[in-house]
Amino acid sequence: TALRTDQMSKKHLPVIGISADFAEGDARTRREPTLFLAQRYYRAVEQAGALPFILPPLSSAAAIRQALERLDGLIISGGGFDIHPSYYGEKPIKQLGAVKTQRTEFELAITAAALQQDLALLGICGGEQALNVVFGGSLYQDIKTQVPSATEHEQSEKKTFGGHFVEIPNNTQLRAMVQRRRIDVNTTHHQAVKRLGKGLVINAIADDGIIEGIESTRHRFAIGVQWHPEVLAPRRIDQRRIFAAFVTASQCKA
Repeated sequence: TALRTDQMSKKHLPVIGISADFAEGDARTRREPTLFLAQRYYRAVEQAGALPFILPPLSSAAAIRQALERLDGLIISGGGFDIHPSYYGEKPIKQLGAVKTQRTEFELAITAAALQQDLALLGICGGEQALNVVFGGSLYQDIKTQVPSATEHEQSEKKTFGGHFVEIPNNTQLRAMVQRRRIDVNTTHHQAVKRLGKGLVINAIADDGIIEGIESTRHRFAIGVQWHPEVLAPRRIDQRRIFAAFVTASQCKA
């Protein structure tokens, strides 16, 4: 028993960094700049057998590099903001939502650095969009405006149980994970992948043609999903399998 306990103590859980959301300070109300992250993100990581760490928006390349040296995997979380279209060579339309420059620049930089190291990477909602931009892709700034035929994708009231179905193509990592051709997902976004980044393939697509998931063909595990699997995971085995596969990939850090 003592030997088994000693062996368990030497087994380190993979360390997963999760990008935090960021609120600017307000001098008028004396509100300080604040980091925050919904607990569903780190709970999903912990329940999948890994150790979650919340990442602030680091501002230097050296800090990002040293943070990645300590991580086995990286999650770029979602948030209520848009990536400014200047990052993918477009001008903003009036339907563009709020932007968070400090957070965006950090997430794009740490995503690019993690990909260079082939670190296991999972982008969730806005994190999937960031992944596409890093690969040179572009985004619909507002689905309603730019894809009038699309169904409603901003269904926050259905976040806990799903809002529409996605088709998961054969021969994708996501299909191997969830083991299903078609799944019901929650949908809380007004932006989406437009032009797919180079080296990416579509791994989930809605019935209206909106891209809902992407993955890299050049990395061990670099996957983005437009929905929030961390919300659905407590009740859905297909969503738990995404985190399980991510943690497994993190255990095999190159």
